[in-house]
Amino acid sequence: MNGLLKKVLMGAAGVLVIGFIAIQLVPYGRNHTNPLVQSEPNWDSPETRALAERACFDCHSNETEWPWYSNIAPVSWLVQRDVDEGREKLNFAEWNSGGEEGEEMAESIWEGEMPLPVFLITHPEARLTDAELDQLAQGLMATGGGEGSENGRDGDHDDDHDETHEDHDDDD
Repeated sequence: MNGLLKKVLMGAAGVLVIGFIAIQLVPYGRNHTNPLVQSEPNWDSPETRALAERACFDCHSNETEWPWYSNIAPVSWLVQRDVDEGREKLNFAEWNSGGEEGEEMAESIWEGEMPLPVFLITHPEARLTDAELDQLAQGLMATGGGEGSENGRDGDHDDDHDETHEDHDDDD
């Protein structure tokens, strides 16, 4: 019985290796040419842009830095899908494409939805402190506009956002 079990395990391992090699031939997820930057927001400050670059740009811009593992299927497929979806929802490099709302961006940060926890595992530079997250959220409010800002420039946010942010702080 041990001989048969060994043959079955070796056959299964061989199939897995051949399968892994075969999926490397699927090109999706390995075309790492970033589209050109068309237009960026009129950032409220260089600090907001720097924080957004650290925490957001890999998925939400045409300036993605592709890590080594983004060349190995099936991980490459997941990374490409995440970048495609991120750029579709918000792209700081195609700002005039419409749909940018400073209030929505700030809320996603204050509510802990962004950056995605799975992204932070492999991107330690994107792990912002609570103060940096708040600064980024307020900067995005000022940059992108929203109910609490006049022409997207004053950086203030209304009491609802303060409440949301305070609730987020209490969870820590």
